[in-house]
Amino acid sequence: MKVALAQINPTIGDFNGTVEKMVRTAINARAEGAGLTIFGELSLTGYPPRDLLEKQSFLDAQDRALDRLKKALKGLPAIVGCVTRRFDGVGNLLYNSCAMIVDGDVLAVGRKCLLPTYDVFDEARYFEAAEKPTVVEFRGLRWGLTICEDVWNDKDFWQHRMYAKDPVEDVVNLGADIIVNLSASPYCMGKQSVKEAMLSSLCRKYRRQMLYVNQVGGNDELLFDGRSMAFNEQGKLIARGHAFDEGVTIVDIENSYGQVSPRLPEEEELRKALVMGMRDYGNKCGFEGGVIGLSGGIDSALTASLAAEAFGSDNVIGVAMPSRYSSADSMTDARDLAERLGIEFHIVPIEKPFSTLKEILAPVFAGRPEDTTEENLQARIRGVVLMALSNKFGHLLLTTGNKSEIATGYCTLYGDMCGGLAAISDLYKTTVYQLSKHLNTKTDLRPPIPTHSITREPSAELRPDQKDSDALPPYETLDGILKAYIEDRKSMEQIVALGFEFETVKRVLRLVDFNEYKRRQAAPGLKVSSKAFGMGRRIPIAHRFREAE
Repeated sequence: MKVALAQINPTIGDFNGTVEKMVRTAINARAEGAGLTIFGELSLTGYPPRDLLEKQSFLDAQDRALDRLKKALKGLPAIVGCVTRRFDGVGNLLYNSCAMIVDGDVLAVGRKCLLPTYDVFDEARYFEAAEKPTVVEFRGLRWGLTICEDVWNDKDFWQHRMYAKDPVEDVVNLGADIIVNLSASPYCMGKQSVKEAMLSSLCRKYRRQMLYVNQVGGNDELLFDGRSMAFNEQGKLIARGHAFDEGVTIVDIENSYGQVSPRLPEEEELRKALVMGMRDYGNKCGFEGGVIGLSGGIDSALTASLAAEAFGSDNVIGVAMPSRYSSADSMTDARDLAERLGIEFHIVPIEKPFSTLKEILAPVFAGRPEDTTEENLQARIRGVVLMALSNKFGHLLLTTGNKSEIATGYCTLYGDMCGGLAAISDLYKTTVYQLSKHLNTKTDLRPPIPTHSITREPSAELRPDQKDSDALPPYETLDGILKAYIEDRKSMEQIVALGFEFETVKRVLRLVDFNEYKRRQAAPGLKVSSKAFGMGRRIPIAHRFREAE
């Protein structure tokens, strides 16, 4: 028997579009010989639907879509992720479920047993956990139905388990011949290797095949990489779908055979993730393209390069906005980048509004020296210009701040933080350099990013001879401290023990803790690390605990 692992990119709440996509996918899978098509977790609603689940009208629309899907899938057996309801009036009234649809009807319903409530997940807010998983007989086999987190709790793989029960052990004890897992597992760098090792370990342990189907696409901050997989009873990977692309992977479960797409180098994986996330955020929110402020520096150069791939060069506008402190090199590098990418390019000088604002404010500021106030005026004027272009042309304004800057507050509220999507906000500055160099090695043609943008010393150019190093430690040092503090959750003492200088660590941690108020007002970013700023990091703004005291 052949099974189709169908990784699709649903838009949350687009029930008509999703039903059409599922039916088309199932028809194509049958044409390739598949007797069953499996979709991902909550594939009918799109994941994560969040507080839309609190709307009765949303749930009713999903139920109507499921009814249409059942009729349309007659003769096309499928397992579909969906929401089901409970009616006993106890606890949460919804289940995160999957429905096995056969001959136009639901043969069985599986319900998620383990509900993650950490980092970006908040499923216990909406769903009730099932007491036990479901095993259903179909085509002479007993299929154990699990959903995403259900397979992430093996006591023999994880040193620390999040839950007392193990749904995989349960489905095996219930007589499952084959384990099915419908997932919406977000991407982050380094996760794929862990995931493959974990699933392989489960298959070896229980001597069962596993079919794992993952969502693909970007939904707000979260990126889903697809890479649906199948493993045989010995834990050997026998099939793997493409990364960051929709598609169907056919698995011959009787002969343990399928197509295994190659793994990607980490930098290429990251590039594809960001391009997909940028494209999906723009398209799903109704934007026609992107607009970016070009400073000549590496952050805007990388963002523009990714945007040109995501939206197409014809749909990206780059804007240089020189002030009295902008170097000639900055304008040269910005223009060079735009020409290399083939994007529309404009120069909008901000000297006149900057001078006017200084003049207007002079009586109020009398007797006070110039400081970051005047520096930030320039950034905020640029924000006004960029937002005007976004409004006029219907383009998504892409902010260009990286994780190192956002972590330390080296950014201006309502200035360079102004925008609709912070595309590289989860990339440390050192990663920005690595990815930029990777982009320049991907083509035999003219590299997209000017060499000088990579080699020049970083500067905000908001005062004479300003350099990032005036305010921050070297980025190699800064990023090591930030990663230890933000992603590895290490204390100040533990970070110092890694070999970093005490006063530097203390200064960096104070900057991170103090600037929470800025990050709360930042544009949503694309999550690519294990701990990004945004929905998965919930630190109070008004508090008096400081790590570095």
